[in-house]
Amino acid sequence: MSERDLRNQMCEYGASLFERGLTAGSSGNISVRIGNEILITPTNSSLGRLDSGRISKVRLDGEWISGDKPSKEAFLHLAMYGARASDTAIVHLHSTWSVAVSCLADIDPANCLPPITAYFVMRVGRLPRVPYFPPGDRQLAKEIEHRAIESKAILLANHGPIVSGKSLDDAVNAIEELEETAKLFLILRGMPTQYLTPDQCTELGKRFP
Repeated sequence: MSERDLRNQMCEYGASLFERGLTAGSSGNISVRIGNEILITPTNSSLGRLDSGRISKVRLDGEWISGDKPSKEAFLHLAMYGARASDTAIVHLHSTWSVAVSCLADIDPANCLPPITAYFVMRVGRLPRVPYFPPGDRQLAKEIEHRAIESKAILLANHGPIVSGKSLDDAVNAIEELEETAKLFLILRGMPTQYLTPDQCTELGKRFP
């Protein structure tokens, strides 16, 4: 896809996520990697009202090239790209159900959600949680980079999910699946629940690598 097409796609997905309540106000950000540069939504912008011509362009070393000032969370995207060289898109949201899970005291930080559905296993897989850091704290980048080596999706404590993908389609589909699984998980809490077994998860990995 051309850069123009990618910019338009970012606006379309941003509007879709916003209109369906997966992010609110000026929260959340989207990026796409093109070679040694990324396109990323500007700081304090609403995903529901993006202007393709004002989307920021940043080098992988963090240098701002053009467009409006990049999201203050651009460093999270850059850290994740550093760990996942083959991924070309990242979506970060403050989606309600996922944020709720990120606040729970009794979940396993190594893997926050159980394998409730086959599509969660296929599209998200393992979901580690990183500790809470104040917004803009660069220490969070180290936590992201460390965990992103083995996981395309990470939950930021008391904050929200960040997910990378081979394409923007892939990243958006995965973060939507994560949000739906978080919702199911919270609805089912306290009920006897049948999750997929380790063998069933392994089989899914073989069928859909």
